[in-house]
Amino acid sequence: MFGLFGGVRKNQELEHLIERMENNMANNYKDAAQEYLVEYEAKLKELTEAGSLNEKQKEHYDSLLGVYQVKMKGFTHKDQKPYWT
Repeated sequence: MFGLFGGVRKNQELEHLIERMENNMANNYKDAAQEYLVEYEAKLKELTEAGSLNEKQKEHYDSLLGVYQVKMKGFTHKDQKPYWT
């Protein structure tokens, strides 16, 4: 239920998607990072509806979803201005 030192036990599927999203953001792969955000949101919804997450996990991963949505707002190549204009 809880991880070491009283933290929230991690869901491996969601953690994998977060890791991929972070890696793509760090490497400026904006489209790929956005795709992983969509996958993360869908997987979170799926796990929540299936009852696979406890209340603390739901709160934790919902909170992270909000953080990533804000962080990646406007994080796309199509909004990027070319340097030569």
